[in-house]
Formats: sequence, C-alpha cells, structure tokens
Amino acid sequence: MSTPPSEAPAASTLAERTYHALRGLIGSGELAPGVKVTERGLAERMGVSATPVREAIRRLELDGLIERLGPRTLVVARIYPDSVRELAEVEAALRGLAARFAARHATEADLDALDALLDEADDLVVLIERRRGEGEPVTRYVERILDVLARFNDGVNAAARNPVLVRLLAQTRSFTPDEQRELTRRAAEADPAFAADRYTGHRALVRALRAGDAAEAERMATVHTAQALLDLRHP
Repeated sequence: MSTPPSEAPAASTLAERTYHALRGLIGSGELAPGVKVTERGLAERMGVSATPVREAIRRLELDGLIERLGPRTLVVARIYPDSVRELAEVEAALRGLAARFAARHATEADLDALDALLDEADDLVVLIERRRGEGEPVTRYVERILDVLARFNDGVNAAARNPVLVRLLAQTRSFTPDEQRELTRRAAEADPAFAADRYTGHRALVRALRAGDAAEAERMATVHTAQALLDLRHP
C-alpha cells in the first residue's frame, strides 16, 4: 500500500499532494499503463477521502496520464514515445517562458540570491572533484548540489511573478520530481563533468536576467532544459 500524502490543514494542499503522489505512482510504473482505477480505490490506497482524489484525477486527465473511457471507467493512460517527446518540448518551452518573465520582473535581491546559489554550486563541484580524486564517495555532495540547482530553478520561477505559469510547469514535467532527481544523481555520480555541466550555463542566464534581455534568457533556458531532458532520457 502506498504511503498516504502528508496531512495538510487545507483541502487544496491535500489535493495537491495527492495529485503529486499519484503522478509519481504513474511515473514509476506502480500504476501501470492500462490499469483500471476508481476514485474509491485510489482514495483507499492513498489513505485520503474521495474529494482530493477527485481533484487529482481531474488534473491527471488534463495531463493525459489518466483516460476516461466511460462515465465510471478510468484507466492509466499509455504514454507513447512521441507523447513523451512532445511533453518534453512543452516543458522546455515553459521554462524558457519563465526565464523571459524573470528577465522582466526579477529584482536585484532575486538575482543576488541566484548568484549566491551558483557560488554554492561552485564550491560543491570543487569538493566533489577533490573527493573523487581521493577515491572517496561523493553521493552526499551530489545530493547537495542537486538541492542547490532545484532551488535555483525555483528561484527563476518565482522571479517570473507568474503563478499560473508555475502551475503549468508542475503539470507538464517529463519526469516526476523524484524520478528526475534519481536519474540526475546517477548521471552525476557516473560522470565527473555532469554536475558542472548542469549549471555552467546558469551564470550566463543570470547575466541575461540582469541585463533584462528577455529573448536571450528565454533562448538559453529553453535550449538548456531540452538538452538536460534529452540527456536524462538517453544517458
């Protein structure tokens, strides 16, 4: 049985957590393509009431992850390679759009915070290279740099000042957050240059944001995201 979503004081928060939990089960294959699901069955599985499950199902239908074959018949959708590629294209475009908006709306404090995160990433890359050279494990430091990069992406999204766009990004991810983190961690541990490559272009992005160059910021974020998703799909 799946772990229930964390308790939350607001129903909307519980619905959000239920949505992400179910999306993760679909992404991991625990809810396999073609499997029939019901509101009641999913509510029992997640340990929640029917209301947050109903909202989560609605969003999963919009994501194309659950299909409604009849008034009471729901199945986990079959995701074909073309659909995955198209979803990645949408995600890359939306991340580019977030960077465009950030170039228009980011404050000096926003930009200074992004630079500080990249300084932290620089220090971690040096530490990872040193420990690798000494034959020591680097998993803990790779996890830390992934945290930093996630905070950087969240910072760019927040600087866009567009909550609707952020919600769309959450709904159109090619991988679930846990899946993307695990794939990135494996790649970073296997390739000494991978972690550094994940963020070298971020400095140029911050420069474009500081210059208010919305077109260049969008271009860089779109290209970087598309390449990153391709690397994870074809390691």
